[in-house]
Amino acid sequence: MRDQSHQLALLQALFVTILWSSSFVFIKIGLEEVPALSFAGIRYVLASVILWVFVFATKQHKELKNISKPMWIRLTILGIVMYFLTQGAQYLGLYYLSAIQVSLILNFTPLVILVFSSSMIQEKPTRNNIIGVIVFLIGIFVYVFPIGNLNGNWIGYVVMVIGLFTNSISTMLGRSINKEKSTSPILITTISMGIGGILLLGSGVALDGIPQMSVWMWGIILFLALVNTAFAFTLWNRTMQVLTSVESSIINNTMLIQIAILSWLFLNESFTLQSVISVVIVSIGVFLVQFKKKLPSLSKTK
Repeated sequence: MRDQSHQLALLQALFVTILWSSSFVFIKIGLEEVPALSFAGIRYVLASVILWVFVFATKQHKELKNISKPMWIRLTILGIVMYFLTQGAQYLGLYYLSAIQVSLILNFTPLVILVFSSSMIQEKPTRNNIIGVIVFLIGIFVYVFPIGNLNGNWIGYVVMVIGLFTNSISTMLGRSINKEKSTSPILITTISMGIGGILLLGSGVALDGIPQMSVWMWGIILFLALVNTAFAFTLWNRTMQVLTSVESSIINNTMLIQIAILSWLFLNESFTLQSVISVVIVSIGVFLVQFKKKLPSLSKTK
């Protein structure tokens, strides 16, 4: 019975990553009609509303009175960094760059976190971490070689570098908040997502006005909000109750390959043998960077 539930959790986690990978395709398509910040804002405000409905339906809103003022401040900061800055940068990045380029840059996140953790809390990197960094950099080199392959608008690269650092900061902040276990994960996400979504939407409307969207565009946003955000988040959290962190990490790292394939199929982005090799090498490097134990222990995972 346990094996069946474990296999089901593996399949569910893989399904979630496929949904998240498809978001890159839908966003690229949607950006042809709606400005980046407004697009992101509508998606996350709508997803937050859906999650609030779920929170009240399951009576988890009763926990709100137990959230302290310092925690509200931290959740507000998380919403600003994780959604307003990071997701805003990702949407803008996808406007200027290809989906695979944005994905590759975001995959630097574990490396940045590794540097931060080493310098801030004197957490020494393991041998696998160091090997992972080297493998990762080799993969990036393979992708951009020769340097002329690094095409795209420079604005996109600047925006994504900012997004890379805010994504790293939000990841560490999110882990810190969740580690305390004083607030349920669903409330942490719902509150922070709502705050960030409102800021995104407000900024988008202020800069570009109220967007005029087709029925098709509303369908894309509704799908992203309901399925790829609210549903996918809930299902992912459920799988994490069964899977080990190593298993979740391995499955999550398949997104880079998924995004490359989906971008090639639906966005006509180049998918050469060189890019395939690069993506595989980078994926292995990212996994090693996040993996803190010796690799042989993988065989003991059940």
